[in-house]
This record gives sequence, structure tokens and C-alpha cells, in this order.
Amino acid sequence: MSRFWYLLRLAGQSAWNRRNTLILVIFSITLSTTLLLGIERVRTQARESFAQAISGTDLVVGARGSGLQLLLYAVFHLGGASNNMGWDSAQRIAARKDVAWTVPLSLGDSHKGFPVVATTADFFTQYKYRRHTPLRFAQGGPFEGLFDVVIGSEVVRQTGYTLGERLVLSHGAGGARLAQHADKPFTVCGILEPTGTPVDRGLYISLAAMEAIHIDWRGGAPVPGFHIRPDQVTSFNLTPKSITALLVGLKSRSRVFAAQREINADTDEALMGVMPGVAMDQLWDLLRTGESALRSISWLVTVTGLAGLVAVILAGLGERRRELAILRAAGASPLDIVGLLLMEGMLLVLTGALAGLALLSAIIAVAGPYLASHYGLGLALSWPERGEWLLLGGIVAAGALASLIPAWRAYRISLADGLNASI
Repeated sequence: MSRFWYLLRLAGQSAWNRRNTLILVIFSITLSTTLLLGIERVRTQARESFAQAISGTDLVVGARGSGLQLLLYAVFHLGGASNNMGWDSAQRIAARKDVAWTVPLSLGDSHKGFPVVATTADFFTQYKYRRHTPLRFAQGGPFEGLFDVVIGSEVVRQTGYTLGERLVLSHGAGGARLAQHADKPFTVCGILEPTGTPVDRGLYISLAAMEAIHIDWRGGAPVPGFHIRPDQVTSFNLTPKSITALLVGLKSRSRVFAAQREINADTDEALMGVMPGVAMDQLWDLLRTGESALRSISWLVTVTGLAGLVAVILAGLGERRRELAILRAAGASPLDIVGLLLMEGMLLVLTGALAGLALLSAIIAVAGPYLASHYGLGLALSWPERGEWLLLGGIVAAGALASLIPAWRAYRISLADGLNASI
């Protein structure tokens, strides 16, 4: 054991004497490790974030089209809806004997880049996430007045809004020069606790409020010469004509396939019922090829970094012939020389791998909030999971195998060759 620590100390001192060259090798391994672990972290946490975003909802119903597109838009607010479904169809589904509850959703407007979701107060009691966890209010409560709005935790973090503050919604989503519903401002009545889901990025108003702010609009623009004040809108019928989607909870989950078939076969309107879990599986199937390609590229980058390690150590052997010969003359065995070179390589790889892990943590700490607010991707600082430890172990093991190449070369350098080398 004392010989092991002696060789380890000697390997460390030798590496330190050549630190200017070896720092570049460590930097290469650091970047490749960061890339490899970063792809794994994004892959696992993206799956976890998507899977935990909705729980306890048996069907998401909308206009017939792409089921995956409907789920992504209605639940994750990504992309856009191909069409709306009629309010009469939503009422008809809610009246089914096998339906326990329904929550309508109407999207399309925004506020400072955050989606506005028109729904009912049932949303705050029926919507579940992460293994049937209900939504909770950090402050205030559900909307009661026509122009009340409930906001998510990420909206609060980005804007600093507080209870009672007034805000103006924008017509449409995605642009910086959107028309404003400035004549009908909203008042913040509730703030939701953080959930780590797209709920954090939403502003929630009533369906009647969504109708009210568009009552004097036609074709995406205000009607010229026609204006209805906020105190006048209640005299109009604010029942929606259509909605984006309908979240459905059944009394018995055994009825989910039958209910889906019956909704898909509806003769009054072309509807589509999507099971969230099935749609998510379709999403991962679509992304699996991309995931494999990214992981292959990151492994190629890692191999490139290890190849650089081998090249640097091999190039340095010519300059270290006399050093190795003196060690042999001092009593070091050929296996000691192998151990010395192997330890040097392992130290470099281990240092680069740990530095890569630290760099990834720093990137997540800096870029995590931006990714969460702009793309809904929650990357949290956490201890490496099993898959990441396996990747780190794979990098170190690959580094050990790569270090065997210069170690084997050093093993073949004879004592006489080292003493007679003219360097």
C-alpha cells in the first residue's frame, strides 16, 4: 500500500511539472464530460418534467388532428392548436354518465411572453401534477371577479407582481408588438405555489373574461368605432362559443378506452380524445433517434479528448526516457513504470471528469432559470443520478484503458535505451 501511495505522489508531481501542457488535456476532457453529462441531465429531467406535468387526467379532448400537438399545446403551451372544439361538445361530454369532472381550457392570448389560460375555478381543484399533487395558493385564491387573474410562480419571479396589482393582457402570443387589451386591465387575485410544471408560467382567467376582452374585437383586431367599457360587458352573453381543449376525469379508469372510442366517433363534431400517457410515449418515440444521435456525438467528443490525452503522454515519453531509466536504476520494476503512467492518466481523466461535473452544475445554476422561463424546461441543481454516475464511471474506465497505451509503451523502453538517449 505504501508503494501505491508513493507512485501516486510521484505521478502527481510529474503531472504538475508538465502542467502547462496537461491543462489543455484536462480542459478537453472537462468539456467532453460536460457535454455528455449535460445531454443525460437534459434528457432525464425533460422526461421527468413532462411526465409530472399532468396527473389524474384520463383524457384531453380537442378538435380532431394530431393528438401529440393537442397535448403539447393544451398542457405544455408549446406550439399551437390546429382548431378549436365547440362549447356545446364540451357540455355534452361533461354530461356523460361516466365522466366525473371536466375542466375547459381556452388559450391564445399572452402577457410578456407568458401564456394566458382561460378556464373555470375547477382548474385549481381538479388539475393534478406529480402523482396526484393538487395545486396550492401561496397567496390569495381563485378568480371571483370578471377581471381577476391568478398567476404562476414563474410569472411572479420574472415580473415581481403582487396581489392587487393590475396588468394588461396581449392579444395573441409569441410577438413583441402584440395588440393590447389595455381598456380591460386585470387585477392579480391569487399566486400559485411553485410546481415545476408549465402551470408556473401561466396566467389564469375565467372563460367569461376571455370573452369579455374580445367582445369588441373581430378578426384579431378591435372593431373601428365600436368600444365596450369594462362596466358594460356584463350585459352581454359571455358564454364561450368554442374552447381549445377539455380535460376529462372519469369515474372509473376502466372506462378510458371506451370513452375515448365514443368521443372519437362523435357524429356532431370531429373530436379527438387523447390519453396523456400514450401521447407522451409517442413523443419519446419521436425523440429517441435524436437522443441516440446526441449521445453518440457526445461520446465521440469524449473519445477525442481521451485520444488527446494518449497523444500528449506518448509525445512526452521521448522527453521522459531518462527519467524513467533513472527510476528503473533506482529499483523501480517495469510494472512500477506501468503503474506510474497509468496513475498519471487516471489523475488527468478524474480531474477532467470532476471539473466537467462542476462546470455542468455552474451552467445549470446560471442558465436554469432562463430555460425554465422561456422553454418550460426545469433543470435543477441536484446530486448526480445513477445514470450520470454510470457515465462518469464509463469516462474514468475509458481513461484507464486509454492510459494503458502509453503505459505499455513505457514498459517496452529498456534501461539501456533510456540511459543512452541523447536528449
